[in-house]
Amino acid sequence: MSNNTVRVLIADDHTLVRESLVSLLQRDGDVQVVAQASDGLETIEKAVATRPDVVVTDIAMPRLNGIEVVRRLHEALPDTRVLVLTMHQEDEYVLQAVRVGAAGYMVKDSAASELLEAVRCVGAGRGYFGPQAAKALAEQLQHPERDLGDPYGQLTAREREVFHLIAEGLTTKEIARQLDISTKTAENHRARVLAKIGVRNTAELVRYALRKGLLD
Repeated sequence: MSNNTVRVLIADDHTLVRESLVSLLQRDGDVQVVAQASDGLETIEKAVATRPDVVVTDIAMPRLNGIEVVRRLHEALPDTRVLVLTMHQEDEYVLQAVRVGAAGYMVKDSAASELLEAVRCVGAGRGYFGPQAAKALAEQLQHPERDLGDPYGQLTAREREVFHLIAEGLTTKEIARQLDISTKTAENHRARVLAKIGVRNTAELVRYALRKGLLD
């Protein structure tokens, strides 16, 4: 293995997609896949444990959205660069990802050779943006007054985790067990999440999450 090997973590909640990406990247002698993750929190945990050069992550994932994954990794592991690989082509996702620290953005219908090039570029400290993403960034430079905002609004890091658990249908008691907190604390988090997002119940929160691209 050469000294220029790019160590990569692959994060995608679809097993077939994730394994295909691993197989594709492992065929390149300059790329080593050091870890895989199937949800947002696992991505952060494994990235902290393995400290890869590049994290390739989807946007819509369980437990924590990919945009929030990018933000947390950018803060916790500034030397690890993040490449977003997603089906979302909309400008708002590109701009949000870049705003929180993504070094690259491309869509899943890109050619395999383009993904390899993107991983190498990002691993070498450069940015890589597919045609649609590059167009979105160029338009933002021309119209800087556009502000798409954070889809999580003013939610704290813990509230963002609770947000996803609510959206995935967990009860307050299940949320408490999942996060190892008391039921009362989980109830308080749940109430604050609904209030800050401006919804009345789980159904409205799920609709909000879908509209903002925070769920598949």
